[in-house]
Amino acid sequence: MYTRIKELREQKGVSQLSLGLRVGCSQNTISKIENGDVEARASVLVEMAKYFGVSVDYLLGVSNVKTYMEMN
Repeated sequence: MYTRIKELREQKGVSQLSLGLRVGCSQNTISKIENGDVEARASVLVEMAKYFGVSVDYLLGVSNVKTYMEMN
């Protein structure tokens, strides 16, 4: 479900620990989110979207449009 998070994280060259620190959760939680073992909290998704510069819909796989600017 959250494969885009892992892809974006790897593209940016950041570790799970680093991402977790930026978005307010542990490395273990990031790992579980990426593996689909847990669902990310809305607040974590919003922080990830800001960090990666994409929409939450893109992170969730609801849309292939990365940013709201691409819609216009």
